Amino acid sequence: MRWLIAVDNGLGAISKACGWLASVAFILMMLNVFYDVLARYAFNEVSIGMQEMEWHLYSFVFLMGIPYAMRTDGHVRVDVWYAGRREAFKAWINLIGALLFALPIAALIAWLGWDYMIDSYQMGEGSGDPGGLPYRFIIKGLIPFSSFFLAVASLGMATFALRVLAKESTYEGQTGAGGLA
Repeated sequence: MRWLIAVDNGLGAISKACGWLASVAFILMMLNVFYDVLARYAFNEVSIGMQEMEWHLYSFVFLMGIPYAMRTDGHVRVDVWYAGRREAFKAWINLIGALLFALPIAALIAWLGWDYMIDSYQMGEGSGDPGGLPYRFIIKGLIPFSSFFLAVASLGMATFALRVLAKESTYEGQTGAGGLA
């Protein structure tokens, strides 16, 4: 089972890196908002590009934060079925949820998101506002890009569940699945 631990730790490290990137983007978003507010109210200057950058960064924070939330058990679940249950039950729920729901959804998002990004690129889509950001395909490309990391986090959820079923780890007493926190 050493290989399972190594694979699980590797998948967990990727999800943790996504969380780190989301954190950095969140700090950049806060600085962007601070600049935007300061420019607007202190200097009476408005930048459409900076306002659009706020939602671009927010999109990045949200989409790259999902894999980290999945890995650390910070996502929303139906606790009525999960809380207070045995470790094996939780592991089976996570294993089935990852393989039958999260992975197919990640594949669907990647498939549909890819066409969405390609259409945007082929149209040369940019902001409709003067002074807005060009190359909207870049932020739309984050959708299929982040779905890859959603799939990685889903596989990580499955490998950790297998570790629990093999009694190599537990959900109890950890701040997050995989011991990343």
